[in-house]
Amino acid sequence: MLAQGFLALLSHWRRHRLQLAMLLLGLALATALWSAVQAINGEARASYARAAAVVGQDRLEQLVRADGMRLPQSDYIALRKAGWLVSPVIEGEKRFDGERLRILGIDPVTLPREAAQVDVGAEDIGLSRFITPPGLFIVSRETADRLAGAATPPLSISEALPSGTVLTDIGIAQDLLDAPGQLSRLLIDPRQPTAAKPLAEVAPHLVRRAPVAESDLSRLTDSFHLNLTAFGLLAFAVGLFIVHSAIGLAFEQRRPVIRTLRAVGLPLRTLIGLMVAELLVLSTVAGLIGVALGYGVAALLLPDVAASLRGLYGAEVPGTLSIRPSVWGLGLAIAVAGTLASAASRLWRIAAMPLLAPARPRAWSLASERSLRLQAAAGLALLAAAWLIVGFGAGLVAGFTALGAMLLGAALILPLLLSVLLKLAAALSKGVVAQWFWADTRQQLPGLSLALMALLLALAANAGVGTMVQSFRQTFVGWLDQRLPSELYVTTRSAAESLQVREWLRQRSDAVLPIWNAELRMFGQPVQVFGIADHATYRDHWPMLEAEPDAWDRIARGEGVLANEQLMRRAALRLGDTIPLEAGVSLPLVGVFSDYGNPKGQVIIGVDMLVKLFPDASRLRYAVRIAPDRAPQLAADLRRAFDLPLENVVNQATVKDFSLKIFERTFAVTAALNVLTLGVAGLAIFASLLTLSGMRLSQLAPAWAMGLALRRLALLEVLRSAALASFTMLAAVPVGLGLAWMLLAVINVEAFGWRLPMHLFPLDWLRLFLLAVASAVLAALLPALWLTRRRPADLVKVFANER
Repeated sequence: MLAQGFLALLSHWRRHRLQLAMLLLGLALATALWSAVQAINGEARASYARAAAVVGQDRLEQLVRADGMRLPQSDYIALRKAGWLVSPVIEGEKRFDGERLRILGIDPVTLPREAAQVDVGAEDIGLSRFITPPGLFIVSRETADRLAGAATPPLSISEALPSGTVLTDIGIAQDLLDAPGQLSRLLIDPRQPTAAKPLAEVAPHLVRRAPVAESDLSRLTDSFHLNLTAFGLLAFAVGLFIVHSAIGLAFEQRRPVIRTLRAVGLPLRTLIGLMVAELLVLSTVAGLIGVALGYGVAALLLPDVAASLRGLYGAEVPGTLSIRPSVWGLGLAIAVAGTLASAASRLWRIAAMPLLAPARPRAWSLASERSLRLQAAAGLALLAAAWLIVGFGAGLVAGFTALGAMLLGAALILPLLLSVLLKLAAALSKGVVAQWFWADTRQQLPGLSLALMALLLALAANAGVGTMVQSFRQTFVGWLDQRLPSELYVTTRSAAESLQVREWLRQRSDAVLPIWNAELRMFGQPVQVFGIADHATYRDHWPMLEAEPDAWDRIARGEGVLANEQLMRRAALRLGDTIPLEAGVSLPLVGVFSDYGNPKGQVIIGVDMLVKLFPDASRLRYAVRIAPDRAPQLAADLRRAFDLPLENVVNQATVKDFSLKIFERTFAVTAALNVLTLGVAGLAIFASLLTLSGMRLSQLAPAWAMGLALRRLALLEVLRSAALASFTMLAAVPVGLGLAWMLLAVINVEAFGWRLPMHLFPLDWLRLFLLAVASAVLAALLPALWLTRRRPADLVKVFANER
């Protein structure tokens, strides 16, 4: 009995193969987009974990300076003499032929075994080879490929290291980083002798830092990955509309089979169990296909994601994808869960249906005005909840919750809104055919509502994210013009060379402006401290959001501090608040400047104050003012005079071009996911029209019998799809603008710490409108073509049935 019942249920899919294809394709695409995002995020987080685990940062305590600056090597020597088992580490960044790498110098002799990711004494490496000049670079395979042809010490491959990280001897690293006698931190061996002198007696300026429980990069990039996850969920939700539509129609079409199985004695519990088993089989097959497709999509998108993370956060993520069982498991689980959730209401109806309930076939359960009103009321409640969360909530999760409530609320309101618009169109129409067209469209609305809700979400996401990206781009370009007023930017390689270059430039340019910086921790976060000269370049161009009237004069006198918007928001600062700096010095906040694209806190003080407070600050970079037409020749002369690499002397246009390229790659993934989501929504419309086309004969046959030709009916079917898409687009524009506002004013502030102005781009809406209509027309073409090929006998048979 079980086997026969299961085969009877499966026979439906044998007779409706295209419907089965739509179900599997919809679920596979939804799972694919979700799995692609999870695979990308998983690869990035695994890379962060490897970065955090380098030399035991996630397992060993460390000794560091409280201000975050480098410590002298003499501290290490003093601690070793006092009985402390510590191991020195130096860390910094250096470019090799344009490739920026994280240099990590260690002492292999004193390194605790918990921190030894690579066996330096292994036969293929060799301790003497590692510590003897020119030394050895231990790198990942991907980093080795990036360094092919670069002038570096010999390379040794180790997959234990993250991409972009170089492990070498500490003495060689100090030379490369131009930091003789300096260290970044000291690793504390867990097996300390009890007789060691107290730290307060040996090095009171050092503090113990606990192991890193979570990577700084992971915390820094959480917002980026949360954005990707939100897009993945949106795409999955849009795909589930296809699944819900196909499953709902299949249940309606199988009412006679279900009634027959119940009548011949199949228990209700067994019947529901067989239908659940059927859904499990279908969802597992579609889930496997979807996860496999997801890895393909992730492999295509990962290079752009890696470039974005590297450009925005300095996070090195490999450009290749690893197969992770967790992604497969999660993809299958969400496919199965989504399918069962889509079928839950139908299974409940079967459980509540009387044993011999009549099985009249119908395309869809026609929604009553009352149900539409209830659904719209739920949508309004969700919109109100979104407004309350924005007003009283805080944090990224609250922001995305409000965003989800707004989108879902708008989707629930859409059917009633379309019903009102269609009723109005019918009232304004003249002629029998026009009135029948609008009335028939309104009658089809319940069957197409899910697909149109999916289209609304996709169009709103495209309009909203497009507005956000374009607003960001327009603001970013203008901001770059303010932040990059100098004609040349020079980076020297050592302190000695810095002095020589500065003196050489001073005789050949209008101004040489130091861009010196240090790092420290304040308000519980790492902060960059920049020192700038008192010059009209900054007074005339620097993009200030708010400032005291005499802000630049106070900066020049060393009596004030400027902070970027990110630090101001995270630390809840106001003008006049005190900013703690080095050596117990605190200065008032006299201005706040915009700093788009920088996730870190940043403060600016006078260059003389920087040198006084941070004598070890990096003094390698300069901005050079010169007549624009003389800048190329000066750059060439400077490179030739000091044999500087090409990337160490760049002009303003090059910096802007590089920044804009990072910008474009940053949002390449967003654009790709937008296109894919819109494609899935178009497929949802196609699936709904296709599955309903066979049920339309009873509504079209009377119109044909009264003289409307099949070609004209087919044209009206296409026009109906275009009209519904047009109405949906009209609703999507305000929803998209609301989405853009929430991204710019809520999500962006919580994620990155800055707020962007919102600009409107009507031409983009027009292009999106045309794309939506084109998608709807394409979705309607095949059902319309089938209609034109219907035989008159098929239409006449409609009148032979009792209805």
